[in-house]
Parts: sequence; C-alpha cells; structure tokens
Amino acid sequence: MAGEPAPLQTQTPLAPCNLVIFGVTGDLTHRKLVPALYDLSCQGVLPDGFTVVGFGRKALTNEDMRLLLEKAVDDHYGSAVVDGTACERVLLAPRYVQGGFDDIEAYRRLKDELERLEKRTGTANRLFYLATPPSLFPTIIRMLDAARLARRETRRAVSDGAPRPWTRIVIEKPFGSDLRSADELNDVVRSVFDESQVYRIDHYLAKETVQNILMFRFANVLFEPVWNRRYVDHVQITAAESIGVEHRGIYYEEAGALRDMIQNHLMQLFALTAMEPPIAFSADAVRDEKVKVLRAVRPIPPRDADRFAARGQYARGIIDGQPVPAYREEEKVSPTSSVETYAAVKLLIDNWRWEGVPFYLRTGKRLPQQLTEIAVQFKRPPFLLFRQADMDLEDVVPNLLVIRIQPNEGIELRVESKVPGQDIGLRPVVLQFTYGSTLNELPFSPYETLLVDSMSGDQTLFNRDDQVNASWRIIQPILDAWSRNAEIDTYVAGTWGPEQGYALMANDGRAWRRG
Repeated sequence: MAGEPAPLQTQTPLAPCNLVIFGVTGDLTHRKLVPALYDLSCQGVLPDGFTVVGFGRKALTNEDMRLLLEKAVDDHYGSAVVDGTACERVLLAPRYVQGGFDDIEAYRRLKDELERLEKRTGTANRLFYLATPPSLFPTIIRMLDAARLARRETRRAVSDGAPRPWTRIVIEKPFGSDLRSADELNDVVRSVFDESQVYRIDHYLAKETVQNILMFRFANVLFEPVWNRRYVDHVQITAAESIGVEHRGIYYEEAGALRDMIQNHLMQLFALTAMEPPIAFSADAVRDEKVKVLRAVRPIPPRDADRFAARGQYARGIIDGQPVPAYREEEKVSPTSSVETYAAVKLLIDNWRWEGVPFYLRTGKRLPQQLTEIAVQFKRPPFLLFRQADMDLEDVVPNLLVIRIQPNEGIELRVESKVPGQDIGLRPVVLQFTYGSTLNELPFSPYETLLVDSMSGDQTLFNRDDQVNASWRIIQPILDAWSRNAEIDTYVAGTWGPEQGYALMANDGRAWRRG
C-alpha cells in the first residue's frame, strides 16, 4: 500500500483542530501538505474532529475541493494503491472559502465557517497555514487580525483544569528577501500574534538526519570533546543539486542561490553543527543556543565580500550524459540575468570553541550530483610517530566525519588503518551507518513531522524571530556587495562550480569535497 510509512512516534495524542490552508489550490499544498496529511491518517495520528478548511481565489465548492485534495494523494502515490479509508478520514468533509486574500468579507465568511465547525465538532483549536507566495504573508496576517480570527495569546494557559483553545500560524519560507523585509514581516507578525503562536517553517530541520545532529553530538561522549578548534581543521556544508531551476524561473530570478538555500537551510545546518550544548532538549533552550552562535559569526565587511563569498551561474553542459541549457536559456529567465545559481560563503565564529576554524557553506544547481552533507575535517595527527616509521605526514589522511542529509541518509567516519603486511603503511577506511539498513527504518517525511509539531505545540524545529534576524545579518553584506556588481562568472553544467568557488578554499590551502 502506498504510504506505508514507519509508525510516527508522538509523545501525546494530538488535540483536534481545524487546519486552515491559505493557498489550498497551490503547488505546495498539492505536492507536500496533502500527501503528508494522508500519511498521518494512515498512521492513525490525526485526531477525531480534525478538519481541513481551504481558502483561495478560485471558485470551488466543498466537493470540488475534496476531489482536488484526493487528486493530490493519487498523484503522489498512484490511485491504485491509495488506502481509501485513510484518505476519507482526512478528506471526508473539507470546507472551502472563496475570496481574495485582501478581501475582509471573505475572512468574515471564514470566521463564520470556523464557528459552525467548532460548534459541531466541539473543538475551537485553529491552525492557519500560509501556503501562498511570500508577498501575501503580511496581507493575510493583517486580515486575520481585522476579522478577529487571530485570537492573540501568550503561553498555553489552563482554565478550570482544561486547556484553552489555541490559535497558531505556520509561515513558509522564504521569510523576507533581505534583512529589512524580514524585520518588517516580523513586525507585522508580532503585532497580531505572540511568538509562542508562530511556526516559521524550514523543512530541512524536520529531516531525520538533521535532527540527529544534536543527538549524535550530545549523546555520544566520543565526539563532543574533540568538537572544537583544537581538533577540527574546518567544516564543509554542501547542498548540491544536479537539476536546474526547472519551472521556478520567476521565483529564482528574485531569490538566487544565496537567499534560496544558504540564508535558511544551510544556516540551520551551520547553527546545529556549531552551537553549544543546550541546557535541555526544549524549543527555547535549543533555539537560544542557535541564536547565540549566529550572533557570534564575524561580520563580513561588504568591501571584503570577495574574500568570504563566491557566486556563479551555470552555462550549457552535460548532466547524466544529456545536454542541458544554460540558466539564461531556462523558461521565464532573463537572457541577461546576473542571478547566481551557485553560492559559497566562508564563515568565522568569534567564540572560544571555534576561533580560527572556518565553516564553508556552498550550494548550487546543475552540479554533478544531488548531495546534502556536513563534513567535519579533523586536523592531522602529530608528525613524530610517522617520521620514526619513515613515512611522510602527507600520506596520513585526516579523520573525516560526514553527516549525510540526502541521499542515503546516514553518518560516515573516515579513520586510518594499517595496511596488512610486513611494511608500515596506512589506508583510510570508512565506518558508517545508513537509515533503512542499519536502523531498519526510513526517515519520516519532513512535512509530517512539521505538521505534527505545529499541532502539538512543539516549536523546536521552527525558527524564532531573533534567529531569522541573526541569519539575515550574516548574509546582508554579501547581498549588498553583489547588488553593486552585476558581473557574474559562469560554470559549465555538470561541474562543481565556478573558479571563484574553488579559489575561496584554495586561498586557505584547502579544497572542496567531491561527494
């Protein structure tokens, strides 16, 4: 049966709620949200009384929306193998409200619909999900406030021993397009919702291997003692894609690789890798440490951006034996575009643990393979022993720890071992485990995890307002420098990026991994 995901472990049963999806007819809902809801239904995670309410511009009936959601499940899994009972549990009686996103009367109709549902089901919990273009986020939030749908609250409170009904909002990325716009959006959010009600999504954080970074670091006594400047030479964080921009030309022309991947996804991986141990595995404790390490990143002067950042744009090339077009030849892309499809950044952290250890972050499209990983390169051992064995220290390959996010999620540790025989010689060997083999189960879908956490009130995997601000402050000087210079180097599709990218590490006497 499609969707036989591994049982999803939840600490407590989820409280029933009404999930309101703004942009219910859009691509994100079709490809991600509805399949995730179906999977949760297959696992019996969704509570009784859970209802989907769609909001959009298109003129649809409730039945039209139900068929639209069913098609999303069929398209994802194939209609022949879908569990009809599980599908009905989540899509049996959805509601649809039609109207413009700036139409106050539509929001009042939404309020009336929710009140009818709440009276019938007995639940007044509301989860608003913004699956729309980011430009609509401020408008929707203000309209929710104007229609008295937001119900501002602080922390969950109890009345007569029973929890009060809650209201939460889930905001998709990107959260702003620069520091100024992110701060402005945060101001709008704060004016309507308390921070405890806000769930800023970064789906990378919900990947099983990403969550395992904390467990791997802090649950194993072997690694934390060497997780510092005394033993680590440098860290590489890579998110490589072999695909191009495909149908996302309009979005990519506005975003580019730095905004699309590094400011959010890779900055999250960076923070989890570099942060100090939290005092508890709770939302506030984990997010406090992430903010601290982001604020400790050495500011990048715009005039020195070329020393700390590199960019490029893919030209024609060969991927998997097939010719592919240049970025400027893609659909809905300007033929004179200077938008980067490759970006790399060098970050230095001014704190006791990481002083002098560079972190290199890179992402790119039309690279040789799809790969997302964190590679912790340790320093070489002292020379004395190998000099006595008549060996060159260059023959000793440094230890390397690789946390692979995708594909083949897992962890690898490269160590040196003696070559069998009479002579003294070394050979690197790899110790590894992968999900689906060693652990005998595959990771959960990120959107399943994020939906469950937002319904249960766990903000650990969601961005806080100060973290968003800290991340943009790191990236903004690079954006400013690049905005003043439209010239951009190209790289052949199917290679590992432009010369600038290679030089970023070569200038430090280091080199990028090749996957």
